[in-house]
Amino acid sequence: MALHPLGLPDSRITGGFWADRIAANQAAIPVGRQRLIEAGNIGNLQVAAGEQTGTARGAVFWDSDVFKWMEAAAWEYARSPDPALRGHLSELTATVAAAQDGDGYLNSVLRLRGEPRYTQLWMSHELYNAGHLFQAAVAAARATGDDTLLDVAVRFADHLADTFGPGKRSELEGHPGVETALVELYRETGERRYLDLAAYFVDARGHGRATKPGFDPSHYADPAHYADRVPIRAAANLEGHAVRAVYFALGATDVAIETGDAELFDAVRRLFDATAARKQHVTGGVGSRWDGEAFGDDYELPPDRAYAETCAAIGMLQWAWRLLLATGEATYADQLERILYNAVLPAVSLTEAEYFYVNTLHRRTGARPDVQRSPSNGRRPWFNCACCPPNIMRTLASLPAYVATGTVDGLQIHQYAEGTLRTGDFAVDVRTAYPWDGRVVVTVREAPAHPVELALRVPQWSEATVDGERAAAGEYARTSRVFRPGDQVVLELDLTPRLIVADQRVDATRGCVAVARGPLVYAVEQPEHPDAVIEDLRLDPAAPIHPEPRPDLLSGVTVLRSADLTLIPYYAWANRGPHAMRIWLPTLENHR
Repeated sequence: MALHPLGLPDSRITGGFWADRIAANQAAIPVGRQRLIEAGNIGNLQVAAGEQTGTARGAVFWDSDVFKWMEAAAWEYARSPDPALRGHLSELTATVAAAQDGDGYLNSVLRLRGEPRYTQLWMSHELYNAGHLFQAAVAAARATGDDTLLDVAVRFADHLADTFGPGKRSELEGHPGVETALVELYRETGERRYLDLAAYFVDARGHGRATKPGFDPSHYADPAHYADRVPIRAAANLEGHAVRAVYFALGATDVAIETGDAELFDAVRRLFDATAARKQHVTGGVGSRWDGEAFGDDYELPPDRAYAETCAAIGMLQWAWRLLLATGEATYADQLERILYNAVLPAVSLTEAEYFYVNTLHRRTGARPDVQRSPSNGRRPWFNCACCPPNIMRTLASLPAYVATGTVDGLQIHQYAEGTLRTGDFAVDVRTAYPWDGRVVVTVREAPAHPVELALRVPQWSEATVDGERAAAGEYARTSRVFRPGDQVVLELDLTPRLIVADQRVDATRGCVAVARGPLVYAVEQPEHPDAVIEDLRLDPAAPIHPEPRPDLLSGVTVLRSADLTLIPYYAWANRGPHAMRIWLPTLENHR
């Protein structure tokens, strides 16, 4: 059953947990623009546009961080119109338009350095930059009605379609990302050749065309690093650089959906399921190896060396969303929830002012900060490779769009947040204190005279009732009738804390357990255990676990107490400093 996203005006989060996060993100977006000015990303475009003088700063992919910020600004403006934000977006749009070459090509750094186009595609990110421009342009057009940035994107996409494809250049970009953006641009404009080019890139990859030429002993010589070792239709696993692999699978999913390619869709679905089963951390994060920022082998999931890059989590979120839209299956909504709360949200501080690039599951006592992106530093206000902060910004700015969908028959609610939802002439209010409380009250505001269906997701981890009747876990509880304004449907989810037993095939966590309550994974952190060494703590699996609301702690959380242990939601760790922390805990029964 294909589902249809609700536009941001039809899905509003007005209170509770996520409203607080969105408000903090709203305040962070102008700060992000200032960071891009200070780092030089925006300055590169201004010099290329002739608005300033100077030389290029930073890496060839720095334009992409500006484009992600522009997408965040567009979605935020759609959610909460702010003239100042619109002014910054319009000003930057004019700069980008002026920086574009006459034939549509755009890369400020390469132009300022006088470097030729497409000669180092294995690492130049030229098409990756284009992809983020296209996504920003679609967001700006939908959010503001102004097509200026969309015109820039169309010119660049036309250039790419004239340059790459059958009978043209056959090299591949080293960093996928343009594929999904081309499909989105096709959806916005109806221009078929954008979809055709995306389909070409999908099927061209897997034959070693993106690899750095010549001998190189590093991962840059490995086709797997670029998701380019095995054609996606034949692949059994995601491998190599995690962000590249997930972004490529995301684009292939879009191509499969838009072209009706059942074989390709089966392949991407198989890959998602394999990743979730064998290569995903309990948090929903992916990426096991610092070397190459890569996936590891099956069940290679060390918590203390987990890379779990923020951008990879966002890619997984977007991938799960597309599979949910295509199938209507609750398992993908469960995945979206897991990733959102435990892989995306931990990457940003409670004030939205600092970020993690790498999301470890265990910071050891006395860990020494080394490289800038190490989580042992704590969250940081920015990075020399700042792909993650604006990615977080655009994700949280567009978050209301992930809450619910509509069909001709009714409304499907996938994520629980206080707010209002509308599909056609059916509108509801949602009231809930989720994720701290499992009660969700849906009140009908407007309804047609004919029957409609209201579908509420019951997470796989929960027992539940709907209006007092038992509802099956891992499915949608469906109520179909002629609704009237004021009618209520009440979902009660069981938030009893639960233990997650580590898979025996994961060597690093064998004999350990993690603790979860509702959608949240929990962790022990040093401030709750000032006299203990975190690595010495043990959990008694037979001991009861008691939830305790703490409105005074970490912007308001529910902690879990079990014997001598106190656990906090994992997303909130490192907001009091980069303390020792761990998710997977050895049990007393394994250490007696």
